[in-house]
Amino acid sequence: QVQLVESGGGSVQAGESLRLSCVASGYTLGSYCMGWFRQSPGKERGGVAVMNTGGGSTYYADSVKGRFTISQDNAKNTLYLQMNGLKPEDTAMYYCAADRRLWFCSGGSALNEYKNEYKYWGQGTQVTVSS
Repeated sequence: QVQLVESGGGSVQAGESLRLSCVASGYTLGSYCMGWFRQSPGKERGGVAVMNTGGGSTYYADSVKGRFTISQDNAKNTLYLQMNGLKPEDTAMYYCAADRRLWFCSGGSALNEYKNEYKYWGQGTQVTVSS
């Protein structure tokens, strides 16, 4: 059974950093489409960053480019999201998602049009950034 468990969220001041982790069980990272999404109250869930864990290609939402970095550690079967220069507008529940299909795992479509294609989701970790 595939499970994704996020951690690393918290409350920080604007400009500070956090690193989110998503530990996968029930499968090895191998070639999966894995991404980070976020949702704040009253807003639709939006894509943050996505990674093809087989080829290593990544894609970021414009709002986080240059500040966030998605990465993987195959030995730990873990996906990370390093978030630097946090802003109040980054406040949201952050979710990790995964799917074995790679056909949608490229470019902005993996974060937008196909954001509901991911089969596996974690329970989320809250990030709160105050000004």
